Amino acid sequence: MDWKERAGATEERLRRQFLLALAGDAVAYQQFLAALSTHLRAFFRKRLSQLPDDVEDLVQESLLAVHNNRHTYKPAQPLTAWVHTIARYKLIDLLRSRSRRELLHDPLEDDLQVFASADTDAADARRDLATLLESLPERQRRALVMTKLEGASVAETALATGMSEASVKVGVHRSLKALSAKLSGRP
Repeated sequence: MDWKERAGATEERLRRQFLLALAGDAVAYQQFLAALSTHLRAFFRKRLSQLPDDVEDLVQESLLAVHNNRHTYKPAQPLTAWVHTIARYKLIDLLRSRSRRELLHDPLEDDLQVFASADTDAADARRDLATLLESLPERQRRALVMTKLEGASVAETALATGMSEASVKVGVHRSLKALSAKLSGRP
């Protein structure tokens, strides 16, 4: 069985357990949480090799978020994409809080260039990016946003969007080519 088949089998097994759990099957819910814990642990370990002590906390926070938001799951959508979205947000929250804490302990330097850039630069860049992205067809835009901005893999993006992996890759390539042409002023 190749990785694609394993991923599909895992998706189906987790989805089946979760739907049974939503229907009130406590045993299925325990099995779901145990299996999901293993997957989340691997997901976070891969992304937090420099912060191994935070992996278990993130697993627990993600499981709690899945539990608290279980009513928002739509059975028509892939379960693993829904769970990975929750896990990514928990990871982002951790990284943001960690960088804020570390910034609080950084000494201020006398030679800081306080006025080197305006606070509006980031907002302007986000607005410009949103405008550029709006010019793309929906499927290409979604593939680009998920893979390049949200950090999802091609397989995760394909699963979440219902596209084939090849279509995701082509969509990302075409999106980048179209954005490059717009930025350089080419038609």
